[in-house]
Amino acid sequence: MKKAISIFFGVQILIFITYFYSQKIFLNIEIAFLSAFLIILGSSFAYRKMIHSKIDSGEYEEDRDVLDTIDDPHELYDKVNDEVREGTLGYDTEINDAPIEELDLKQIVKEEKAKIKTLSLKNAKHGIRGSFAIMRLVPYIFLILGFIALKNNDVLDLVYYLPALLIGIVAGSLISREVFA
Repeated sequence: MKKAISIFFGVQILIFITYFYSQKIFLNIEIAFLSAFLIILGSSFAYRKMIHSKIDSGEYEEDRDVLDTIDDPHELYDKVNDEVREGTLGYDTEINDAPIEELDLKQIVKEEKAKIKTLSLKNAKHGIRGSFAIMRLVPYIFLILGFIALKNNDVLDLVYYLPALLIGIVAGSLISREVFA
């Protein structure tokens, strides 16, 4: 936590130094930095909260044991991949207990489409709740209002504004990794 605070205040001190050079540059850099910084922190917080709620509700289950994860972290050597590599996945055998010549391909396509997970109300609710989380909306509102305020007061200078967004993204990423890890 001390590292996160020192990163934030270090960047803020560097930004404040620009005030003595030009107030216009300072406003552009400060608003852009805070906007990007708060967006990254808010998104990280909302993502962390979503993951914890899925784990707590039992929606996410890890069916692999620790040894499997260490031996094969990307699941390259699971049963289905072995069958594909060996060519024994079953394409030349009977499907649905029928010879290949007698298969109704239209029926098979309909069955496979039915298996595909469709958009349900429950899934939409989780997506909407994550998208409209207050921790994600407020920074975006700050970004939009800050940009409009700079533009309306003829202070906006994209030469300073855009790089400051990058600085805010980098600082927000470093701090969110430190705080939410």
